[in-house]
Amino acid sequence: MASQSRTLNARERGILHLIVRGYIENGEPVGSRTLSRMRDLALSPASIRNVMADLADEGYLAQPHTSAGRIPTDKAFRDYVEGLPAIPLGTSDRQQIFNAIQNADTLEERVENASRVLGQMTRNVGIVTALPRSSQELEHLELVGLSDQRVLMIVATRDRLVRNRVVRIERDMTADELAAIRNYVNINFAGWTLDRARTELLRRIDEERALYDAMLQQIAVLCNKGLLAVDQDPHVAMDGASNLVGIDLHLTRERMREIFRALEEKASVVAMLDRFLESARGEVGIQVGLEAAHPAMSEFSLIGITIDLPSGVRTRMAVLGPMRMDYERVVGAVSQIGAVFGSL
Repeated sequence: MASQSRTLNARERGILHLIVRGYIENGEPVGSRTLSRMRDLALSPASIRNVMADLADEGYLAQPHTSAGRIPTDKAFRDYVEGLPAIPLGTSDRQQIFNAIQNADTLEERVENASRVLGQMTRNVGIVTALPRSSQELEHLELVGLSDQRVLMIVATRDRLVRNRVVRIERDMTADELAAIRNYVNINFAGWTLDRARTELLRRIDEERALYDAMLQQIAVLCNKGLLAVDQDPHVAMDGASNLVGIDLHLTRERMREIFRALEEKASVVAMLDRFLESARGEVGIQVGLEAAHPAMSEFSLIGITIDLPSGVRTRMAVLGPMRMDYERVVGAVSQIGAVFGSL
């Protein structure tokens, strides 16, 4: 049983971090003889063994087999990542990120591209979510009449997000009627936030109700069907889940299936990012051990960042992977993609 936790001294922390890095690189238990051969560690195997024994007593190290070396516990990884600096990415990696985000025409494409780049660069799972908020500004409204008394409402906002919604109305509207509504909204409310534009539309409808303004009455019909309403359903993109198959996580087939089922549920993925990255606004946050999100994810870590775009969209960009991951590179990738995403 581990004793009450205490602050590690410089020697203990140095050895602990060498063990963590060695385990990340090789996935094998690290022994005292291996550490004693390192140039930066001028200690005998006996001295190193004593420190490792103390670290094990503190709950930082575990010994899978009697004759084996030691492996870091989740407590060791948490100490390792605390204050971990991001290693700047190379020029080609930075350019790849910039091109993927810059060349996207819509916010949805930026989200998709960001998740794909994160998955490719880190060889883990890249996850990006975008949650629209009421402060988004209207760019353009388009209305298209369909068959069977249906109308396609297309709302484009200035953050390059496009929403499509098909609604059914009680009677068909002519192309001229839809054009009149579209022009009225675009001329009067372009540049307004969706929430403010909708509020003002409803006020005008109520004010002119006694005059029975025909166009406003038609706008009222579409407002009742959600015209300019803020869609709070987040856009979620995930890429690289197949990377988990090639990682030796010592999980049973059933546990791996549980993880994939959890990742298939959009609501659970959004909840996980909300839970662990709520405080990571503008800065990279690291969560070691995700058993609180799902029992099968106790050996996983999440590295991510929250960016509030000027348009009012809250985005979260994260990498999900095994606890034994290349934290420095992942932190660098998440930090860079967050900076590019927030600047466009």
